[in-house]
Amino acid sequence: MTFDFHTHLQSGVAIPAHPLALNADRKLDERRQRALSRYYIASGVGGIAVGVHTTQFAIRDAKVGLFRKVLEVAAEEMNRATRPLVRIGGVCGDTSQALMESQTLLDLGYHAALLSLAAFPDASIDSLILHCRTIADVIPVIGFYLQPSVGGRILPYSFWRRFAEIENVVAIKIAPFNRYQTLEVIRAVVDAGRDDIALYTGNDDCIVSDLLTTYRFGDRERRFVGGLLGHWSVWTKRAVEIQQLCCRKDASPDLLQLGMEITDCNAAFFDAANNFRGCIAGLHEVLRRQGLLEGVWCLDPNEVLSPGQLAEIDRVYASYPHLNDDAFVQSHLEEWLAR
Repeated sequence: MTFDFHTHLQSGVAIPAHPLALNADRKLDERRQRALSRYYIASGVGGIAVGVHTTQFAIRDAKVGLFRKVLEVAAEEMNRATRPLVRIGGVCGDTSQALMESQTLLDLGYHAALLSLAAFPDASIDSLILHCRTIADVIPVIGFYLQPSVGGRILPYSFWRRFAEIENVVAIKIAPFNRYQTLEVIRAVVDAGRDDIALYTGNDDCIVSDLLTTYRFGDRERRFVGGLLGHWSVWTKRAVEIQQLCCRKDASPDLLQLGMEITDCNAAFFDAANNFRGCIAGLHEVLRRQGLLEGVWCLDPNEVLSPGQLAEIDRVYASYPHLNDDAFVQSHLEEWLAR
């Protein structure tokens, strides 16, 4: 039976953004890369996003040449899963590059492209919409509102209103880390009458409140159905459980306390105190502690933990032991690391 990934997306699932496992020489550690995919699948995620910000955009650099490889490794592990998963691949660059990357996704069996517009910092709304339509003609598209501090740009209501009219848009990851801009995207989708566009939070700073809130505009309303998050690349089993709790119709307001605790953890992992400079290294540090990664190495040797960030991670680990899934990881680590 054919997997209807769009319906699956609309139903609401937890989707981690897949990190990049490197060795001390900053080369792909394929064994640990596969272990990460196996960890996410065993945790009960509904899909995996690969080749995105958390995977490091530099995998596309000619000297690195890992874009296809990391997509291929994740696809092979998802092929081995006992249930279907939404397969999302990041697509970046100008239109010619984005088209080539979209074709790679299709070749490897991915369902949709998470479309970054970071390559167009000064482009007009007309140019952005033309680019998005061109990619959507090739592959289903998930919109991506990436916060400016890590390479995104401000995208106004007028952009999102027109973007929501593109027929092959299936979802939007809303991640500006800004309440005003988050509301603009949701309002634009509502005004476009697109009930079929699934809304996914990428706001790692307010995951639970996004999932618990009903966004009402007159007699129309929408809710986030799930999350596509870098934060969910760690402590993933608990993340799946929390997403399911938050999306229940009888979800308790007491979950907002849990949301505060998760935001505190995210501030440490994402290095909010230093304008997110250590966000990927922070996630790597958590995975290193669990044994899933050997070190915190990134492709850019300057992308490291910030001063004081390690102490912050120690603090949240001690403050919120109920949020980690260390015992689950330890019980399966040898299995996931097996070649």
